[in-house]
Amino acid sequence: MTEGTKIDDLNGSCSEAGGCRADGALEEQPAPWAQTRDPEAGGLLSPRGPALKCLHASRPLAFAVIAGAVLSPWALRRWMDAWAGKKLRLETKLPKSRLIYLNEPQKNSFCKNSISTAKYSVWSFLPRYLYLQFSKVANVFFLFIAALQQIPDVSPTGKYTTVLPLMIILLVSAIKEIMEDYKRRKADKLINLKKVAVLRRNTWQTITWKEVKVGDFVKALSGQYLPADILLVSSSEPQSMCYIATANLDGETNLKIRKAVPQTANMQRRKQLLSLSGKIECEQPNRHFDHFLGTLYLTGESPVPIGPDQVLLRGTQLRNTQWIFGIVVYTGHETKFMQNSVRAPLKTSNVEKVTNWQILLLFILLLVMAFVSCVGAVLWSSSYEDTWYITKNDFTYGNFGFDLLVFIILYHNLIPISVLVTLEIVKYIQGLFINWDEDMHFKENNLYAMARTSSLNEELGQVKYLFSDKTGTLTCNIMTFKKCTIAGRLYGQTTFFTAEEFSNSTLMKTLESGHPTGEYIKEFLTLLCVCHTVVPEKDGDDIIYQASSPDEVALVKGAKQLGFVFTTRTPYSVTMEAMGEKFTFKILNVLEFSSDRKRMSIIVRTPTGQLRLYCKGADSVIYERLSEDSLFVEETLNHLKYFAMEGLRTLCVAYTDLTERDYKEWLQEYQKASILAHGRSQSIEACYDTIEKEFLLLGATAIEDHLQAGVPETIETLLKANIRIWVLTGDKQETAINIAYSCKLISTHMPRIQLNAHSFEVTQEAIGQNCSDLGPLLFQENDVALVIDGETLKYVLHFEIKKNFLTLALSCKTVLCCRLSPLQKAEIVNMVKHHVKAITLAVGDGANDVGMIQTAHVGVGISGNEGMQATNNSDYAIAQFSYLQKLLLVHGSWNYIRVTKCILYSFYKNIVLYVIELWFAFLSGFSGQIIFDRWCISLYNVIFTSLPPFTLGIFERCCSQESLLKYPQLYSVSQERKGFNTKVFWIECVNAVGHSLLLFWLPKQMLAHDMVLGGGYTTDYLFLGNFIYTYVIVTVCLKAGLETLSWTKYTHVAIWGSIVAWMLFFLVYSYFWPSIPASPEMSGQINMILTCPHFWLGLLIVPTICLVQNILWRSVTNTCKKTLLEEVRELESSKVKSQEDYHRRNVESRVKAEKQHSAHSQVHEIVLQNSSVDQQQPRSPGLGATRTAVRLVLIVSNANRAQPTSGYPGISAPVPACSLTFLRPRYGEPYGYAFSQTEQPLITQEDVVRAYDTTKSKARMSSEFNPL
Repeated sequence: MTEGTKIDDLNGSCSEAGGCRADGALEEQPAPWAQTRDPEAGGLLSPRGPALKCLHASRPLAFAVIAGAVLSPWALRRWMDAWAGKKLRLETKLPKSRLIYLNEPQKNSFCKNSISTAKYSVWSFLPRYLYLQFSKVANVFFLFIAALQQIPDVSPTGKYTTVLPLMIILLVSAIKEIMEDYKRRKADKLINLKKVAVLRRNTWQTITWKEVKVGDFVKALSGQYLPADILLVSSSEPQSMCYIATANLDGETNLKIRKAVPQTANMQRRKQLLSLSGKIECEQPNRHFDHFLGTLYLTGESPVPIGPDQVLLRGTQLRNTQWIFGIVVYTGHETKFMQNSVRAPLKTSNVEKVTNWQILLLFILLLVMAFVSCVGAVLWSSSYEDTWYITKNDFTYGNFGFDLLVFIILYHNLIPISVLVTLEIVKYIQGLFINWDEDMHFKENNLYAMARTSSLNEELGQVKYLFSDKTGTLTCNIMTFKKCTIAGRLYGQTTFFTAEEFSNSTLMKTLESGHPTGEYIKEFLTLLCVCHTVVPEKDGDDIIYQASSPDEVALVKGAKQLGFVFTTRTPYSVTMEAMGEKFTFKILNVLEFSSDRKRMSIIVRTPTGQLRLYCKGADSVIYERLSEDSLFVEETLNHLKYFAMEGLRTLCVAYTDLTERDYKEWLQEYQKASILAHGRSQSIEACYDTIEKEFLLLGATAIEDHLQAGVPETIETLLKANIRIWVLTGDKQETAINIAYSCKLISTHMPRIQLNAHSFEVTQEAIGQNCSDLGPLLFQENDVALVIDGETLKYVLHFEIKKNFLTLALSCKTVLCCRLSPLQKAEIVNMVKHHVKAITLAVGDGANDVGMIQTAHVGVGISGNEGMQATNNSDYAIAQFSYLQKLLLVHGSWNYIRVTKCILYSFYKNIVLYVIELWFAFLSGFSGQIIFDRWCISLYNVIFTSLPPFTLGIFERCCSQESLLKYPQLYSVSQERKGFNTKVFWIECVNAVGHSLLLFWLPKQMLAHDMVLGGGYTTDYLFLGNFIYTYVIVTVCLKAGLETLSWTKYTHVAIWGSIVAWMLFFLVYSYFWPSIPASPEMSGQINMILTCPHFWLGLLIVPTICLVQNILWRSVTNTCKKTLLEEVRELESSKVKSQEDYHRRNVESRVKAEKQHSAHSQVHEIVLQNSSVDQQQPRSPGLGATRTAVRLVLIVSNANRAQPTSGYPGISAPVPACSLTFLRPRYGEPYGYAFSQTEQPLITQEDVVRAYDTTKSKARMSSEFNPL
């Protein structure tokens, strides 16, 4: 191969310079410390193992070739990999930048703007589908058997008995895959066919998104989503600014501000845009949302640098802006949004993987059986070599190999081919049950749950780690001013989780009655009207408030409802109306908000001429700047704690009066800091700090970020089900923590470990220190929360730190990851998925969640307000987060029980019948003679035992949905895979072998001395075979009854109907000959069987002897080792006389167990001394800022005893080796601070304030364009 050429996988990528991956995305060049490569990557990937050659007529050669391929199954798998997915691609050196010519479309030839999230295309369907199907070992096995059957004189069962069923299986599965992929294509089509206005052929035209090309001038209106990555040219707002909502990309609730370069800001008409001449030089596509480098070259003008503040990304929504013009720079899979996507994987359930391994082991067992039979044939021939009527054949390896093939085909039904079709149908119907569930029907939008893929139904019952987005998933993204505290008095709603805004008659009465706190109320509401960056817009008689921060809008709306109305903004003043008067405040300076400062201030001159500084921010930073004369400090602190306990977002508000002299001195220092070449931002913030002091506390506000209905209750239930929940969000750390408190994911007594590092070394040290501090608590779930941001995560994913970080994260009850990019979300999920042997589920509602949804074992999309990208790429779609409770605990548990029982039963019934052929081989001289009729063998799985697996897979229930929801601990039955694992599988196989031995040996002994029938006829081998076959049908059907926990009318039909179906078929089949030329040896068999008294005696005795051991074992187990499931089932079946008595007895046992546990425990103390442990708290004036270590009580148990869980009768759970609580009250309680304000290096908050003049009319939309 030439230099620079390599084979890469489906998710591979070209160079950072702009090569496209197979899914159209680009891969970022890894950091220097992360440049590790798979040992197999980079070289020519060729199939391993022997090549498959043409089969010759020679039987030994045919055997050797085919057996060699099967004995090397991984060779076939690797060959399928290379054929279906591996591609040879040439890495060419691409230019480091791209050129986009303005108004010269013929020179711009780039990626199309259509996107696809489908798994397959017309050309890739066949190889990808076959790859998926033949990754199932069973399919490979049956393909091998079908090939063997085509060799002449080898198959004792015919040529097509395996080929036809296999083709039917593949056809049914293909139809299902096509239907599911068609739904994805249909969803993609809805996006690709959205409308947008572009400037073409000298006029505005409305086209679809997929027709948009690089270099097009695009016009977007307020509320519209942008179809591609666009360079902002001009807008309706002052200084050509615009607001965009990026929640679809990063999950942040606040709006972002973008601003066009001055050279294009005035181009607001069609003719001006058409007159633009020049080009744009920009970097090649990459996945970094906050990075863009480019230069605008306009003819006759100097080059203009452009950056991320001029770019509007695909998937963002235009807000608070009438219209914008822009130039398309990236389209389709080259947009940053699509660059952050990952290719839709071909997911396989854990149960299916376990089954594949068991099939491999069964295949080895099958080979052993065939080999034993071959050896037996050789030994038997040598023993009877002198018998005159048996032709003697000399032993050769060729004959031995030929016999081996015969026995492999004879025993191949040991692995049931029917289970594949059965599971496909069963899972499809299970998916329909999810779709039809009225409890998951969101009537407000008429949205039902949707199983977009049915192959992962059982995975829903095994979820251990749940990764959730925040914005739009846990929250509704609606901010409401709910409560406040002013001058130590609490005001606001008394009810929680209501959609109503702040309304309190007590506050108005206090204000109007001349109460001493009335002046505080006036100043408090005045601050809300003045200290912000909100812009008012008149809409008739109403005022619409627009801002990048939804918190600020909520506060201004709250003040308006209380009679203090913000009406006008000019570059240097704000005007408000209160109590029938207008007040104008002159804006002197805006002291910027930042995440480090946690506050925003504004210096104004009041209508009376007083210089005043208003400030709002986190309680911790406000309290340490309070004056000693400030009042109501403790009362406000108590109210803040109350707000935080209710999950509200809090801000403290305060003010201070300034003297003219102090202000002038400060202004001089501020101006000096503003012109520094180095360290400007730090100097400005230090300057801010010199004037923000001696505050007088007014009170605090409480804003509710509305949670979706039932979120706290759902999270509480899922935690009881031992599901660990990680929140992965692109939003700010404070906001994420606040929501975690609000939805009860973090409790007020829980310590937090916060990792915020800016270097590899600091990150490594912090993680190592925290692991060391936890000591014996590591590797166990502890009542600790871990918080980490995206910047730190870049270093955490390095291989030297990853293991320690994962250990630390798994030792915490809750993990919050903030400021993450979509790709980082996927990386976190992938890390847990591949390093922890547990099933992961990711849930989100936005396009930024697609990566983690596709990466997790199970992806759930929420049909929210952020578009349909998440649901289009998900495995299951729901309308509300709360529906996860039923999806996992009910449907997940049921589907796991159903699928596993269906699989176990399918293997059981096949082993019972076909191992009998092995026992018969000992009597038939290992001749390969079958004991049953061929048609009976073929119809065994198709008709006579086909219904019981369906009833187990469709209608089986371990208990009622009410019990599953009431006792979430029942989820552990499926989560811990107690119903299906290697041990359970082989116990069932051994049980089946035992039954087959009894079913063969007992009838054989009954007929050991032969018998004479009416007319003097004697019996033959087929007479014995029909005896046994009938007993097998009865036994396996009754075994299905034993496995059934929930009997329905369909269960009765399946069990008793299957037995009747065989008897009717036997009756008719015995009279086929000679009317129908088939199976003459079966003629009259029904009369011989039914008139034989041994048959009727055996029909009663044989199945009973086979099943009595199962009945006894289950009775003893349920009595001596009663599980939680059995207790709940007893409760449901009313076996306990009184539920009250049931509860009383369990409470007594629980108290007794707790006493025994406490008597054998020791108390230890652990100190977390690392500064990453959050301890920051508001301090009263005069208190120092000394940090103290967090001390934890460590209760170490001597043994893991079973102890009932409080509040749930009869529910037992293992006592953890370590549990932790606080030894003393913790300093550092957060009191709900959260503030969504954009931090922009280019467009500052002061720029926004100075840009607007609402007394003037805004730029109007061109009359030449008529929007749809």
